[in-house]
Amino acid sequence: MAKKSMIAKNEQRKIIVERYAAKRLELKKALVDPNGTDESREAARVGLQKLPRNASPVRLRGRDAIDGRPRGYLSKFGVSRVRFRDMAHDGQLPGITKSSW
Repeated sequence: MAKKSMIAKNEQRKIIVERYAAKRLELKKALVDPNGTDESREAARVGLQKLPRNASPVRLRGRDAIDGRPRGYLSKFGVSRVRFRDMAHDGQLPGITKSSW
């Protein structure tokens, strides 16, 4: 079980990323716009730097939805490898079967 504070911090980051997503996308487009002037690119770069650090999606951590485990996260299922194995054995994941050859 992960620390409650780390889970809460990651949840707060998700909210911040969502809040600034549109503005961040707009600034990123202005940076690579071939018709833009040097001044507009510079303004976009400065605007991007002024956004909070936690507004970047890179700072999010994939965590197990059940217990918050940060390592071994399988994003397709939203759980860690340990939880995935247990759930697959219990038949809680439809379509997942143990491989044999």
